[in-house]
Amino acid sequence: MTHEFKEIIETYALVKQQKMNAVLATVVEIEGSSYRRPGVGMLLLEDGTTKGAVSGGCVEKEIFKQSQSVFKTGTSKIMTYDGKYRLGCEGVLYILIELLEMDSTATLRILEHIKNREVFEISSVYTKTQGEHHHIGSSVQFLNEEDIKLSKRSNMLPNSSLALKRFVSKMLPCFRLIIIGAEHDAVTLCKLASVTGWLVEVICSPNNPKQLGDFPGVSHIHADAPENLLIENVDNQTAFVVMTHNFAKDLLYLRSLTDLRPAYIGLLGPARRREKLLEALIEFNPNVSNAFLDIIHGPAGLNLGAETPEEIAISIISEILAVTREQLPISLQEKSGAIHDTSERKSIRHPAEN
Repeated sequence: MTHEFKEIIETYALVKQQKMNAVLATVVEIEGSSYRRPGVGMLLLEDGTTKGAVSGGCVEKEIFKQSQSVFKTGTSKIMTYDGKYRLGCEGVLYILIELLEMDSTATLRILEHIKNREVFEISSVYTKTQGEHHHIGSSVQFLNEEDIKLSKRSNMLPNSSLALKRFVSKMLPCFRLIIIGAEHDAVTLCKLASVTGWLVEVICSPNNPKQLGDFPGVSHIHADAPENLLIENVDNQTAFVVMTHNFAKDLLYLRSLTDLRPAYIGLLGPARRREKLLEALIEFNPNVSNAFLDIIHGPAGLNLGAETPEEIAISIISEILAVTREQLPISLQEKSGAIHDTSERKSIRHPAEN
């Protein structure tokens, strides 16, 4: 969800220059099932435009109605939405609505930390009592720095008359896909990955450099030979797909990644080609670690019967999601329990009495 929060802050920075008020709506707790999990948010502007969504559509309309009082008074409020008769999911949503009141320094701080791929938290103090309250609101917390309050009018102090709770959402770096290769199927993968909300970078040969306009949604293009390749801030929210369609180039680029520890490396081509690549890699570098070999997936993608470049891209993106979310791909109808319940996600959302 970090990329969604980033887009919200970027949009807020722009509308603030136009002296237009903006309200942030955040789902802080859910009873039952829901379309999205707690922590998801959306931005609402005075002119009726929005950025982001918290559900499939019906909730957003009600949030806009409820937000009008926040635009007028500046006082944060809690609204509840019972989806039993209006949504596909029979859950009750508790939504914190607050007026955004940050100066340009605060917004730049947030965006700079996100750019640097730092983990941070968004802490929301709320109550399950509907209506306006002066003691509720959200703040952004970076390591070893003073919290950034999203709304200046919320004091977020204990209040004996309210049963206050706190929802903390851990925000990981924006997920990043680095595509090694610049053929037409790389363009398709770039396009679909960017629509997914990922940051996408492309590595191409310096002998055949590409432009940003050649890859819809790409954030950066590296025209680097394997021996000169330098990718910074590779973390567990980074994935590579090697797809130059040239065995020798794939091998050289794969060798250049051996000191990195991304979450996933995908190889195009059949299993036999993968085995030859790995054999050649180990021959060139006998000390390559098992930890590195374990993150290599080839053929890249899930077995979806994909044939077209678009379908293959969906297959690759699906496998990356499954690997990074530590999920075994199955039909949701075969999954026991709630759709969003995993041990990792349960550790990220933890409402607790204040």
